[in-house]
Amino acid sequence: MIKMKSISKVYQMGKVSLEALKEISLNIEAGEFVSIMGPSGSGKSTLMNIIGCLDTPTSGSYFFEEKNVAGFSFDQLSTIRNQKIGFVFQNFNLLPYATTYENVELPMLFEGKSGKKRRQRVFELLEMVGLVDWQQQRVAIARALANDPSLILADEPTGNIDSKTGKEVMSLFVELQQQGRTILMVTHDTNIAAYSQRTIHLLDGYVV
Repeated sequence: MIKMKSISKVYQMGKVSLEALKEISLNIEAGEFVSIMGPSGSGKSTLMNIIGCLDTPTSGSYFFEEKNVAGFSFDQLSTIRNQKIGFVFQNFNLLPYATTYENVELPMLFEGKSGKKRRQRVFELLEMVGLVDWQQQRVAIARALANDPSLILADEPTGNIDSKTGKEVMSLFVELQQQGRTILMVTHDTNIAAYSQRTIHLLDGYVV
């Protein structure tokens, strides 16, 4: 599903260049559950942003489902994000003024799905994630699944919740992977990383 070759990312701040990623090469197969670990400043967020088509590399090639998206336009990247990728962030990134239903429905509105299909999908997802206590992380996961993405990107998905709920969230990710989805997760917790099949370690912009 994901093939990166010699990916580098350089941020220019005035006369100073910051090389966030340095010649990153990695492969992630469809249906894998992979963790990314590394200290602050190691390049985890930059790598996730590029994989999630939120940013583009300075150099190198990035094939997503056999398409080299490294040189795609903003609109092309936006289409891939909305159709193929579900995002679960540590701070949930939910709309505070919207209801649970509206938060889950939002990606489908962008996709242009009919009202009947949206309603059916929202209730199906809320039931699937076990949303009986209306926890924010469950809403965020349900929203990430709205357009039935092939890739789920999770950035510290258990960072703001208690350990019991964290175990429930990870069990749900394992279930999603067993259904055929690819899961890529950033975490600082080795116990959480243990739920994945393998772990990629970053340090100073390199895969180590």
